[in-house]
Amino acid sequence: MPAPILITGSAGFIGFHLTKRLLEAGESVIGVDNLNAYYDQNLKQARLDALDALKNPKFHFKKLDLTDATALTAHFTKTHPKIVIHLAAQAGVRHSIDNPAAYADSNLMGFFHILEACRHHDISHLIYASSSAVYGGSKETTFSEKQPTDTPISFYAATKKANEVMAHSYAHLYGLPCTGLRFFTVYGPWGRPDMAYWRFCARIMQKKPIPVYGTGDSQRDFTYIDDIIDGIIPLIKIPPKRTAHAAPNRILNIGNNHPIALKTFITALEDAIGIKAEKHFLAMQAGDMPHTKADITALHNLTGFKPKWHINQGLDEFVKWYRHWQGNA
Repeated sequence: MPAPILITGSAGFIGFHLTKRLLEAGESVIGVDNLNAYYDQNLKQARLDALDALKNPKFHFKKLDLTDATALTAHFTKTHPKIVIHLAAQAGVRHSIDNPAAYADSNLMGFFHILEACRHHDISHLIYASSSAVYGGSKETTFSEKQPTDTPISFYAATKKANEVMAHSYAHLYGLPCTGLRFFTVYGPWGRPDMAYWRFCARIMQKKPIPVYGTGDSQRDFTYIDDIIDGIIPLIKIPPKRTAHAAPNRILNIGNNHPIALKTFITALEDAIGIKAEKHFLAMQAGDMPHTKADITALHNLTGFKPKWHINQGLDEFVKWYRHWQGNA
């Protein structure tokens, strides 16, 4: 029997979708999550309930905080995973400005404990979540993995950059194969309530004004959740290899490669909902990036990755799900 895949953050947005897809493909999955209260815990529990509804004996979940090194090590020893996909983190750029300690605990110490557990349990591939936020205030029009990322403009971004550096050191010192994924503005059903598209949707449906920071011309490389999962899964069985000149470590962008202006995004959301939004324009917020666009050449060359979802299709799916969620929440 193949060894199970351990997914941290399995009750989170991306973790839930990845777990579901892997179970549907017949894989065994061990889910780990601390179910913290950063956003609605009922949503996290509903994701777990949806996974449980699959009645799949190949899925096992454990509530576990990654800052508890002893419990994490014991869980690795008990379950014997060979592949780890680390998606758990304290999320949110703006929240990190007011609550940096939470990010130090979860994103730095939690990730350190994951690295240590992987090192001591012969993990064949660690895939972990980084973020497009590491590009900071870059003036480049397209973000490539080759450009410098040493000027983060939020503490959240700083923790993700630190994760990349930590992973490289473990790959170099201990031969742990590591793949870091820089996600670009992921959206879709079962998403996070703190994300702009969710908050906009809620306020438009309530016929309340939406806050638009800046002029609406800022651009984001919005990436639908199914495209993200399509990008992750082929990588699982392609760990980086050590060479004479490099550690078994790599960083990959995973995005749509087709950014759109915030005002265009809002129009697509209005169309999906069927209601026009009242917009209140405000100054840009600290930590916000003016534009993001992923160069996905490296991921495409490695796996053939090519995003399929257009923003209108993706927002239609989100709005349909959101209406169902609101009817059952």
